[in-house]
Amino acid sequence: MNNKLDVKALENWLWDAACKIRGPIDAPKYKDYILPLIFLKRLSDVFEDELNALSQRYGNKDIVEQLLMKDHSIVRFYLPRKARWKEIVKQTTNVGEYLTDAVRAIARENPKLSNVIDIGDFNATAAGQRIIDDERLKALINVLGRYRLGLKDVEPDILGRAYEYLLRKFAEGSGQSAGEFYTPKEVTILMSYILNPEPGNEVYDPCCGSGGLLIKCYLRFRDKYGADTSIEPLRLYGQEILSSTYAMAKMNAFIHDMEAEIALGDTMNKPAFLTSEGSLRKFDLVTANPMWNQAFVQSVYENDPYNRFVFGYPPSNTADWGWIQHMFASLNDHGKMAVVLDTGAVSRGSGNVGKNRERDIRKEFVERDFIEAVLLLPENMFYNTTAPAIIIVINKAKPIERRGQILLINASKLYEKGRPKNFLPDESIEKIASIYLNYQEEEGISKIITKEEAVKNDYNLSPSRYVIQNGEDETLPLEDAVVQLKEAEEERKEADEKLMAILKEIGLWK
Repeated sequence: MNNKLDVKALENWLWDAACKIRGPIDAPKYKDYILPLIFLKRLSDVFEDELNALSQRYGNKDIVEQLLMKDHSIVRFYLPRKARWKEIVKQTTNVGEYLTDAVRAIARENPKLSNVIDIGDFNATAAGQRIIDDERLKALINVLGRYRLGLKDVEPDILGRAYEYLLRKFAEGSGQSAGEFYTPKEVTILMSYILNPEPGNEVYDPCCGSGGLLIKCYLRFRDKYGADTSIEPLRLYGQEILSSTYAMAKMNAFIHDMEAEIALGDTMNKPAFLTSEGSLRKFDLVTANPMWNQAFVQSVYENDPYNRFVFGYPPSNTADWGWIQHMFASLNDHGKMAVVLDTGAVSRGSGNVGKNRERDIRKEFVERDFIEAVLLLPENMFYNTTAPAIIIVINKAKPIERRGQILLINASKLYEKGRPKNFLPDESIEKIASIYLNYQEEEGISKIITKEEAVKNDYNLSPSRYVIQNGEDETLPLEDAVVQLKEAEEERKEADEKLMAILKEIGLWK
């Protein structure tokens, strides 16, 4: 057994693990088997470390075992004997059944892990046959047992790094679904620099996926303040609609030894974090990468009991400004938010004659001076699209020197080619973060515009409109054009219905 698990060793280790289950399942599902077992291995190794430390203190391992059976709170998580890795590796028959019983036993002894570690069935069948047979499971266990994952053996980010690798390596085939719960690592790091959490801050992600944005905020905070227990810690909150992804977020938080309250449910229809009076809870920082151009029926906005959509109802075919308004309503009076969306969120509707819902909502945010910055990211970074993304920074308490201004950053060229996706290198992340934090202009990258300039451009806040790089093309991306077409069709349908009602009223239509 080796003790050194650097990035290269991690990738080789995970590749070997994936090869053991190749064939019976699609590549994007490898993570559903590998990551829960890595989590189980981490829990087992940490428990073993704690058990050994307690045995040295009390001088007798049997006494410690008896104490732990009576009081699980002495350790982070209590593992029954059958669920410990040393017992799991001994199994040669009924491996799937044994693993499933083991994770369920852990969940029974540790209620916090219920519906987290035990959501998978390693003995599952399809068409009467095992999906992953015992031989492959045994081979997978043997590979994952190569490294100790105790507190002193690896960094807490092991699960997050493993998750990112498995997605980058195998998620191409999962298309849209991968983008629903995975934000590229470098984007989450950049977001954490932008939000720059301070002691005592409460941070919220309303569609947290696997928890990457919250975790990077936590890691950024830890980098700034270390392990000083006298400093008030961050408090982290998230909500996720998919049960399997919710479990991943919980695992991610636990493996980082991080206090986070993660709720399962549909944020837009039933937000989980409310006050005792039933209103939305308010946070210092809000961060999110919601599904882009998500469709919601108008009743979601029109019948909202939380008073979230005060600046207008977005069109049914794109909830981008619905998510922004939910996040804005979840900020306290001095709060700041950063949200990742597609580029159309800051440009759709601008230049149109007459009323446009997205433009009109955007106008309200500009006129009230809440938008602090818009950052354009490179194309082909996300798994659900090759289109570029933008980060919108909204601040309810903009510093005096930034009032009446919006910083636009065009980072579309600050990438490196990767496989299968482009990525932001460390120096680009640091450069973009520095430009934002110092709120500065840099030729060819950033420009500060006044509110009057935004008005002149009909509230189009696309950085590429103001920061031109190498004569780049301003042609509307196909995805944005499709959204605008659908919105126009929706508006035409509404107009037709109103016209029919008028004609019927005056007797010209039956």
